[in-house]
Formats: sequence, C-alpha cells, structure tokens
Amino acid sequence: MPVSVVKALDATTARKVIAALSVFVVVAVAVVLYVVPHPTRSTSPSDGPDTLATVNAVLNGASAVGLVLGFFAIKARRVDLHRLCMSTSFVLSSIFLVTYLVHHARVGSVKFQGTGAMRSLYFALLVPHVVLAAAIVPLALTTLYRGLTRDIVRHRSIARRTLPLWLYVSVSGVLLYLMLYHLR
Repeated sequence: MPVSVVKALDATTARKVIAALSVFVVVAVAVVLYVVPHPTRSTSPSDGPDTLATVNAVLNGASAVGLVLGFFAIKARRVDLHRLCMSTSFVLSSIFLVTYLVHHARVGSVKFQGTGAMRSLYFALLVPHVVLAAAIVPLALTTLYRGLTRDIVRHRSIARRTLPLWLYVSVSGVLLYLMLYHLR
C-alpha cells in the first residue's frame, strides 16, 4: 500500500484492514498446509532443500539484518534510514510469505529427521516460531501503520514489543531451515 493510502486510513479502518489481513494470512497458511493436496511421495530433508526453502531462509535472514540495522539507525536518530530498513524488512517478510505459501503448496510439510537432543531443540524453536509467526502479522502491520502515520509515541510503544518477536521469528526461521536440511 502506498504511504499516501496508509495515511488516508482512519484508525478504525486501519484496524479492520490489519485484522482482515492477519486472518487472511493465518487462513492461507492453514489451507496450504492442511487442505491443498500435496505430492504423494514423501518429501524428506535428505532429498535436500527445495530451492524455495533456501530462498525463504535467505529472505528471513535478510529481514533480520534489516530489523537490526533499523534498530541501530533509530538509536542513532537516523529516521530516514530507520524507515528504509524497516520498510525493506517488511517487504522481504511479505515476499517470504508468498514464497513460503508456494513452497508448501508444492512440497507440503517436511518432517524433521533428527533424534535426541537435536529433535528436542528443533521443536523447542519450532513451536514458539509458529505461534509468534501468526502473532507478528498484526503486530508488524500495526507498527508499520503507526510509523507511517507518524503516530510516534504509539509506534515506539508497540515497536518495543514487535522488534524482538519479529527478530525471533526471522532468526528462528533460518535456524529451523539449517536444522532441517543441513544439521544432522
């Protein structure tokens, strides 16, 4: 959405749009994972990562870098750089969502093959990653909206909660990819 469109939205309409987009994302992921028919052959990490799985990890990693750079930019009072970094992270995360949906529509879920402590660690990262990935959608959209509309006090307040959660989702996504395909 162009900034002028975002600024034109009143707070009530913005909340409705954010809620609708958040529900849409969660439903889209659920449909792709649980409704869309997947190939009958089992997709295993030993087959190596699908190209889109690697693209997803790169997008998550790049988003995390942008978030960290944006954090340091605002601490240095470089507002324009902060906006650029955070907007870039949002765009990268949005592209990630599209490629994630396409990837999982093609291959379904890939089962983790590790055992023992590695399996426990994988699921200890995965469960909060999944929960927070759903939660980060409305948080990121609200944070972005408040920043774009220059509602700085409320932006800063929610950003303090959004940033660490969004970072966790981005970084844990990369770690889960590495554990799934490269650490055995």
